[in-house]
Amino acid sequence: MIALRPARPEDAAAIAAIYAPHVLAGVVSFETEAPDVRQMRARMASSDGLYPWIVATSGEDAGGVLGYAYATRFREREAYRWVVETTVYVADVSQRAGAGRLLYEALIDTLRAQGFTQAVGVIALPNDGSIRLHEAVGFRRAGVMREVGYKHGRWIDVGYWQCELAEPGTPPAEPRRFADVGVVRG
Repeated sequence: MIALRPARPEDAAAIAAIYAPHVLAGVVSFETEAPDVRQMRARMASSDGLYPWIVATSGEDAGGVLGYAYATRFREREAYRWVVETTVYVADVSQRAGAGRLLYEALIDTLRAQGFTQAVGVIALPNDGSIRLHEAVGFRRAGVMREVGYKHGRWIDVGYWQCELAEPGTPPAEPRRFADVGVVRG
């Protein structure tokens, strides 16, 4: 059984360990140096209670983090504050057991409850698994930027997938803080 909960500062080590192989050996992240525990904890804290960080844990060991999902500000300018960029990473394939989809569904439900209007997923291409996951939770292809990242000796395309979370009001209400909403499911 997989349980979901808000990430805590003490999860930073497990989160950094899940993320590191994607940075060091893969191209799904354009970082070239894996963040350490301190850096990951700082990233989590920089959400300042507004943006969600969610972890999936195994039912037998509530401390064993199987994966994580989070949202960040899409762009710095104030007019973008209702839009978020989303990310999900899971541990080794043998441990996934549906954790990625559960995390993403909860992240989307949480962002809707908070009042964000759009979510954007950024995918290094090709990545059929990530595309299937994004589309399964409601994202649709919004565009591709060709050869914008160079890593491991090759140029990489980046795709943008977009999920409408809510009809934007005029004027839109300010998003609620994750610290006030918590993890929402369904």
